[in-house]
Amino acid sequence: MDVLMKGFSMAKEGVVAAAEKTKAGVEEAAAKTKEGVMYVGNKTKEGVVSGVNTVANRTTEQANIVADTAVAGANDVSQASLEGVENIAASTGLTSQEEPVNEGEYGGIEQGDQGGEGY
Repeated sequence: MDVLMKGFSMAKEGVVAAAEKTKAGVEEAAAKTKEGVMYVGNKTKEGVVSGVNTVANRTTEQANIVADTAVAGANDVSQASLEGVENIAASTGLTSQEEPVNEGEYGGIEQGDQGGEGY
């Protein structure tokens, strides 16, 4: 009977040892799996952030181009409108065509600037 007990005891120790090694192996595999998943997740996050930033930067650049174009167009229209109003005023006799139109000290338009010190 001692032989059987000794054999069962050795078998039990072997099973316990195998279970402990399996447990350690599984824990190690789980840790490595977690590291891998975290690595992939971080790289994916970086890629998404980079992609979003690229799209945002390109959108901003395009918006600036559109805004610059709109401002330039508005300036052209306002300049043409101002010239048209000046021509209409001159042709209807509202202003004298001989009087030069000068920009005043504060950016306003003064007609017939005589070089005086104000009014």
